[in-house]
Amino acid sequence: MNSAFENLAGPGKPLRAEPPDAKEFAGLKRSAMARLKDAQNSTLSVESRFDLAYNATHALCLAALRWHGYRSSNRYIVFQLLPHTLGLGPEVWRLLSKCHDIRNLGEYEGDLNVDERITADLVAACLKVAEKLAALE
Repeated sequence: MNSAFENLAGPGKPLRAEPPDAKEFAGLKRSAMARLKDAQNSTLSVESRFDLAYNATHALCLAALRWHGYRSSNRYIVFQLLPHTLGLGPEVWRLLSKCHDIRNLGEYEGDLNVDERITADLVAACLKVAEKLAALE
């Protein structure tokens, strides 16, 4: 039986197999953790904290995918694969999916509609992702 990774890898598909790279993994994690720390700085605007937390989470999810030996051509798929990369359930990846949609509205339509609640939930999800990623090492 093929894994979720194998099913999504190949020509015209969103993943490609690529050997893990410890230096890349460490760089993604280091960048993410710096952003996560800044996302928790309440003196920054809620929009900045959301952006920092979103990008931190994406980097951690990408690091997890790279740890498993795959690279994505689709930004969103790193969130969809969380059950397979880090064993995280729908309570995390559904929130990240919602945040991805919010981020896209902000990036492409100039409508970044965030508040303290969604930002706090995103930071909490990012902390869960960071904890699971640390267990891979």
